Amino acid sequence: MAELLSTEEVAERLGDLPGWGLDDSKLHRSFRFADFRRAFAFMTGAALAAEKLNHHPEWFNVWSKVDVHLNTHEAGGITELDFQLAQAMNELADAL
Repeated sequence: MAELLSTEEVAERLGDLPGWGLDDSKLHRSFRFADFRRAFAFMTGAALAAEKLNHHPEWFNVWSKVDVHLNTHEAGGITELDFQLAQAMNELADAL
């Protein structure tokens, strides 16, 4: 099981993760794209990255917007897996 990060570790790591913040004890970011096609392409790429990590996001999509919340349910909070997936999502969004 992934190890839970402390509040201090999470705050420090967020400084290196553009666009992300905390919402209800979860990493959170809203991604906006030019259109639904790009939003869906992002979600497809993020799904593949999540499968590789065996770590899956909570997300909500309406047209060109994708809201993401990340935490590790089995650990009861935020772990390294959440930061790895968030970084992968940032890289995907930048490529679109």
